[in-house]
Amino acid sequence: MATLLFRLNNVPDEEADEVRALLDDHGFDTYETRAGFWGLGVAAIWLQDDKQLASARQVIDQYQQALGERVRREHDDLAAKGQAPSLWRRLRHHPLRVLFFTTVAAVVLALSLLPFVWLID
Repeated sequence: MATLLFRLNNVPDEEADEVRALLDDHGFDTYETRAGFWGLGVAAIWLQDDKQLASARQVIDQYQQALGERVRREHDDLAAKGQAPSLWRRLRHHPLRVLFFTTVAAVVLALSLLPFVWLID
């Protein structure tokens, strides 16, 4: 029976490709499902043989740990160079986008609190 091995929701394409290649390199028999047009399905990689689940899970866990360490190292390198993404850097590079999202958040907050303000009067 097939077993869910790796969900692909909100996973970048390059990470999903690396996981697919890793599973192929280790000889795991997998297939993939898509979420579909409306996003109601399960986008995932499934393992055909559930007896291989422990070893496949171990391979993916090792990959994710190495990926996390690599991303942290890259972020630390950018921070050491003074190029790490920050709020102020985003504000400087995309002032209209930051202003737009700040305005949207303020409008949502105002609309959420408006009924309570009317109750006080």
